[in-house]
Amino acid sequence: MANKIIIITAPSGSGKTTLVKRLLTACPNLSFSISACTRSPRSGEINAKDYYFFDEQKFRQLIDEDAFVEWEMVYPGKYYGTLRSELQRIWDSGKTPLVDIDVQGALAIRDRYPSIAFTIFIEAPSLEELRRRLVHRGTETEFSLNERISKAEQELTFAPQFDRILINEHLNIATGELITMAEQFLAVE
Repeated sequence: MANKIIIITAPSGSGKTTLVKRLLTACPNLSFSISACTRSPRSGEINAKDYYFFDEQKFRQLIDEDAFVEWEMVYPGKYYGTLRSELQRIWDSGKTPLVDIDVQGALAIRDRYPSIAFTIFIEAPSLEELRRRLVHRGTETEFSLNERISKAEQELTFAPQFDRILINEHLNIATGELITMAEQFLAVE
């Protein structure tokens, strides 16, 4: 089987994490691509399982060595990226990488692998519903909620650049649609 890659992105609150977990369970030929970052591990996070954790000096060295297929400094001194070696590890295992990433990273990987990448943009049915979901989480302040909504509005402008747009209105229906999209892409030689 030729190497392929599936890239999924979504504004915060669209249900991406839940959908990705369901897709990975349904499609054992997919393997989650572990991102690299410079932030400290949160409670319970494990290096090389949740993220590859590096200090800023090591991350910048890897940038200089062209070890990333994409990377960005999200906040001053806080880097995130996708290691080329991580994609290769998954391909070497005979599986297809599933990359769960932000919009800019998704487009960067697509541009790096245009002939083998399949990009999916997940969105809530409306900004009002997105706001409702974020409020329901109970983790947002009024400021952070407005910040996330503003960022979502900006991210939504990129949706037409993706191969497929999935509206996550009903989780079970969206799950089925996502699985079908992935299986169809993987079936094409």
